Amino acid sequence: MSKRNYKHEYQLQKKRGDVEGFLERQKARRLYDKKGVNRNGKDIDHIKAISKGGKTTAGNLRLRSRSANKSDNKK
Repeated sequence: MSKRNYKHEYQLQKKRGDVEGFLERQKARRLYDKKGVNRNGKDIDHIKAISKGGKTTAGNLRLRSRSANKSDNKK
């Protein structure tokens, strides 16, 4: 994706009615990318789930293997 004004894009997505959880996960990916973290083969896990009121903040995110994350989330 080329450089864009992410705040503007976020507002457009909200207007279109994109799912709030999707937007939060996208925000988490951008946070890790901005830090330069290599997340190949990993999932970004919200310690407190978005569906249970968890926020996308550095303190609520962790990088985990896909199998461990899916196992905890029963998928």
